[in-house]
Amino acid sequence: MHPRQEVTEMFSTFAQLETDRFSKWLTDSQLRRSMQNCLSASEVSYLENFWALYWHKHWQTQSHRYASMHLSAYLQEPCYWAAQKTVTKFTNSLYSLADYFQMAIAEVEIILRDFNPEKSSNLKSYATMAMFSRLRDILRQRKEADICTNWALLRKISKKVLLEALEQAGLSQSAIAQHSLAWTCFKNLYIQKQPGGINNLPQPNRQLWEAVANSYNHLRHQLTLPTGQCKPETIEQWLTQTAIYVRAYLFPPVRSVDAFQQDDSTITLDLPNPSSPIADAIALEDIQTRQNQISQMYAVLLEALQLMDAQSQAVLKLYYQQDLTQQQIMQQLRMSQPTVSRRLVKGRESLLAALINWCQELNISVNPNQIKDMSIALEEWLRNHYGSFNMNP
Repeated sequence: MHPRQEVTEMFSTFAQLETDRFSKWLTDSQLRRSMQNCLSASEVSYLENFWALYWHKHWQTQSHRYASMHLSAYLQEPCYWAAQKTVTKFTNSLYSLADYFQMAIAEVEIILRDFNPEKSSNLKSYATMAMFSRLRDILRQRKEADICTNWALLRKISKKVLLEALEQAGLSQSAIAQHSLAWTCFKNLYIQKQPGGINNLPQPNRQLWEAVANSYNHLRHQLTLPTGQCKPETIEQWLTQTAIYVRAYLFPPVRSVDAFQQDDSTITLDLPNPSSPIADAIALEDIQTRQNQISQMYAVLLEALQLMDAQSQAVLKLYYQQDLTQQQIMQQLRMSQPTVSRRLVKGRESLLAALINWCQELNISVNPNQIKDMSIALEEWLRNHYGSFNMNP
């Protein structure tokens, strides 16, 4: 496949799943024409990471209407692989691969927000790692929330989460203020006294609701639009509904992935100025320079890895490629756990030392913050080096 066609497909196609497996790529004709128009000018790079950074810059500045859609298409593979890894790791979950894939897609905006081109060299490999972490945290939070009663959940959340949940539910500002005040009074009075942890707090009794209502009525003058006194039953009803709003906000229902639909008549295509990629290419010359430096850095790491002793290489491979725990590596290689841990640490340290030496040879000063950033880049390189990011049907 010609590099121009390949990069066009990367930023204009979406994965379709059937029977919980990858089926095929579906092309968005508008995104395809957008990419073809950008690539039509001569001397424009065909490197995928150039265009990933190009669209990420436009996404940050909101200077191109299709930037978010191009990046969503580009990150289909990381979403799929994160979903597949999550299915493998959490076999007791009720969610399917398609569910996890949909959950991952919903996290794309957060991944794009957290990605820093100055600290992470490759958007796709960063997204692959970050997406799995996001899914893992979501599952952990959902499991924790599932065992919470409504009252324990209301005790746990912050006021920021509460207000965002009420706003998302469509309540008016006056209703939000009332529910928020009721929640504050409830949280102050519903004290954990029983053993067993916050998840096992008992059902509030009549005495508690009367105390919460009295506190609310005493403080209601603080509201911008003061209302009449509330009965305990009203407070209980408000907070029960508030808990429902909070659950819906924190853990929206997972919908199955629907087949991608193309409809050229629904959106009027607004192609960018054909000369804009050239102008941006000139403005982003530093990206190409950084890419050259990254290529040199990877060559240094590869050489350092090849010079490492065979056992250390084996430990790194099992840890990063097969995602084994130290206990599993210990059993497979017949090593003690301290030896496995030491080889992992020493392996990373030797690779990091190779990077620092390379920087010093180029007269690049290295401070503690830069070493921290290099450690992050090193971790990313190891996972990218040992991993596979090609999705085939």
